[in-house]
Amino acid sequence: MTLLSVEKGGYALLFLLFTSGFIHPSMINSQNVLNFAYILYLLSRSKKIDSAKIESFVRRWMVMSILTGRYSGSSESQFDLDIRREEVGIIEKYLADIEESELSDAFWSAGLLLRFDTSVASSPLFSVYLATQVKNNDKGFLSRDIIVSDLITNTGDVHHIFPKSYLKKNGFQKGRYNQIANYVMMQSEINIAIGDKAPKLYFSEIIKDCKNGKSQYRAINDLEELKSNFKMHCIPDGIENWTFDEYNNFLAERRKLISNKIKDYYKKL
Repeated sequence: MTLLSVEKGGYALLFLLFTSGFIHPSMINSQNVLNFAYILYLLSRSKKIDSAKIESFVRRWMVMSILTGRYSGSSESQFDLDIRREEVGIIEKYLADIEESELSDAFWSAGLLLRFDTSVASSPLFSVYLATQVKNNDKGFLSRDIIVSDLITNTGDVHHIFPKSYLKKNGFQKGRYNQIANYVMMQSEINIAIGDKAPKLYFSEIIKDCKNGKSQYRAINDLEELKSNFKMHCIPDGIENWTFDEYNNFLAERRKLISNKIKDYYKKL
């Protein structure tokens, strides 16, 4: 079954995907994640389980599978094992055991942070983070009105918080400036206006503009809204004072904030 399949049961899975924040086909690139979620849904329905319970269970399984890379690489044996667990009727307990062992506090405080140390913007982990923002109805980075879901489905940019040209000038290689923890979804016009300015410069200018009720970047012009937007996008405190010297610390701090945001999202699925 493909992401946009409309065969029997397909609409239900699409509903679960959309209500989990995965609103665009590009956000899930694992066919096995979709296939197993579909199987779970159909088998749970056949057992007359409460619909709300099914929806929560299938959402959690999908996101758990993505976060842990359960079906990445050569995953046929894992997929077959999970199918057998479902056939003997213990899959719900099985998910609880997986959450206890693989999504423990150590995963959220360390394991996921290590997995976020990647330069691939198409990473499934970045998609989970964006799904979290969609679910929370977050606005785009520095946006007054546009929400992340609009940027994903239309013409938003994946923006480098520390611009890549700025980092390249200061000796950083591609694998370092292209980091998930350096990405945000942003309106194209704001992205263009910022250009390759250092965060210390453009954040300081935005904060100054907010204090004066102005907006040279077509961005937020209210200080409280700006603080709220920073929180939505897991921006560490003091970013307006940071240069390339603090870039690695920035990545480490933002990974922690992103992990905590995803953890809260997962617990509410």
